[in-house]
Amino acid sequence: MRGPLKVFSGTANPELSKKIADYLNTPLGQADISRFPDGEIFVKIKENVRGCDVYIIQPTCNSANDNLMELLIMIDALKRASAERITAVVPYYGYARQDRKDQPRVSITAKLVANILTAAGASRILGMDFHVDQIQGFFDIPVDHLYAAPVFVEYIKSLNMDNLTIVSPDTGGIKSARGVAKQLNASLAAIDKRRVTGKDIEVLNIMGEVKGRNLIIVDDIVSTAGSLAEAIKALKENGALSISAAITHPVLAGPAIARIESSPIDELIVTDTIPLSEEAKKSSSKIKVLSVSNLLGEAIKRIKNNESVSSLFE
Repeated sequence: MRGPLKVFSGTANPELSKKIADYLNTPLGQADISRFPDGEIFVKIKENVRGCDVYIIQPTCNSANDNLMELLIMIDALKRASAERITAVVPYYGYARQDRKDQPRVSITAKLVANILTAAGASRILGMDFHVDQIQGFFDIPVDHLYAAPVFVEYIKSLNMDNLTIVSPDTGGIKSARGVAKQLNASLAAIDKRRVTGKDIEVLNIMGEVKGRNLIIVDDIVSTAGSLAEAIKALKENGALSISAAITHPVLAGPAIARIESSPIDELIVTDTIPLSEEAKKSSSKIKVLSVSNLLGEAIKRIKNNESVSSLFE
């Protein structure tokens, strides 16, 4: 058996960390995390972790660079304090969208981040809804990859919606959408689109029946909400009865809130992998936040006890 369980939190999402610690019935570890006047990050672990099985909860959301660097420094501090195993719990994996060379002379930054986390001393990674599943293969250490789908499915079932159709916002997400549709006994549709510029997309075709149906768009990230707004517009023009979206990571950058509020979407369902900004809390009445704390907490418990994590989805 490994040493005692210790759970530490970075500063990116302390509310989620507290909920996970409560689920595990353990206090959060004590650490000082501060900034020098020039922006350098300082971390000091304030309790004994020698021989412990340590979990650091830190999504690398906005500001991605600061939160990633903070995670790396925490890993290094714990490693030098002789923690037996260090698991980086990364509910949102920043740089995930830079996962391939789609242009000449660009970085595969998702792989670079994986290398850096490993070099810093992480023993394993616990993540949720990577932008593409292949990111698991970027790591040379064990990765447990969770999906928010069970949390969404439970909530959608409670709505008791008739004539339900699950919509994939692009052809690449059909597999995930099909899995959700199967669990809800719903029909499936998908949007065929092309990217016109880095910010704009054009909907070319809608595959599946959406007229007179209650639709839920399923995706992993909502950033500026440009693609989401265009999808909602096209679905409404094709006779959708109601439109909601279940999207794991609420990045909600730039004009996202304004686009959501001005669109005919009924509800944007997100999780707390990323904390909502104050603007989102104050300005939007359409956003519903579901917690993934129990799911992540259960995964940590099973990793600690050397039990199956994949069985969470059976």
